[in-house]
Amino acid sequence: MRNRRAALAATAAAASLALTLSACGQNSEGGSKNDKKDPKGATVGIAMPTKSSERWIADGANVVKDLGAAGYKTKLVYGEDDPDTQVSQIENMITQGVDALVVAAIDNKSLDNVLQQAADADIPVISYDRLILGTKNVDYYASFDNEKVGELQGTYILDKLGLKDGSEKGPFNIELFAGSNDDNNTKYFFGGAMKVLQPYIDDKKLVVKSGQTKMNQVTTLRWDGGTAQKRMDDLLTSTYSKERVDAVLSPYDGISIGILSALKSDDYGAKSKPLPIVTGQDAEVASVKSIIAGEQTQTVYKDIRKLAEVATDMVDASLKGKKPQINDTRTYDNGEKVVPAYLLQPVSVDKSNYQKELVDSGYLKASDLN
Repeated sequence: MRNRRAALAATAAAASLALTLSACGQNSEGGSKNDKKDPKGATVGIAMPTKSSERWIADGANVVKDLGAAGYKTKLVYGEDDPDTQVSQIENMITQGVDALVVAAIDNKSLDNVLQQAADADIPVISYDRLILGTKNVDYYASFDNEKVGELQGTYILDKLGLKDGSEKGPFNIELFAGSNDDNNTKYFFGGAMKVLQPYIDDKKLVVKSGQTKMNQVTTLRWDGGTAQKRMDDLLTSTYSKERVDAVLSPYDGISIGILSALKSDDYGAKSKPLPIVTGQDAEVASVKSIIAGEQTQTVYKDIRKLAEVATDMVDASLKGKKPQINDTRTYDNGEKVVPAYLLQPVSVDKSNYQKELVDSGYLKASDLN
């Protein structure tokens, strides 16, 4: 285990060494130090973005559970989508003497200074799902194949419209939404989707009537459903008074719910005006219910139980001076370094397979969807 007490307490070298040697296996909150080969009982700080999304609540609970099962104590905090709050929370956990950090960033460019404090205290940092940018002080990155998420969404739209198999020629009207511009994943989600959709836009088989096709035109700050609803309202008023929208690329279930609210307010969903195809991500309960009800069309399921396991393995290996399992060493350049990553695979889910993928796997309970 990394010795960071010199950065946290003004003790003499001999006293620090004595403290380290006498504290094997004890709780780090009590001012003790765990042996490098057996850091059980060390404390891990977990910084999650917000409780406004059920996904992040579940992430926090999963990471706490898995780290606890591995023998670690935890401190879990939520920044409620305020970057300054998250920075302050991480500073506090460093001061309190955590031994490792798992951070899902709110603003991926705001953490450089506080992670320098972590590095000075020799605290390993795991970037959780959202890559932290602009700092060398990130040890590992645990996430999903984020470009694949977008590819699944784009491919689903083409399949449902009949463009991919050539059964329909188009043109079809589509509008594009992207995630928050301060989340590094946004460019991967949007880029993956556009890699699939752009050829059909170029061939005019898909038409973006609003003309808003660049990522900076379609982002949704903090992934907020209300913001997405307002933008969809504006698009329907300005562009679709006489035409219908056939598909909406939505990157996330909370955004999808906002989009659907705007569509239903404009009489979409009536027999004479069917809802368009609407994608999503994260398999949140409200959106799975919406899929079952025939409203939202698709979501991308990411098994965050497995993501918590990956993050736990990264923490455990880091504190034991070992290397965790990694399957990507090229993709995630944060501007200062290529961060070694482990990427899990996402799964496209709609009405046809939600039972198998979500319920039968134990990810959701059938009772949750009633």
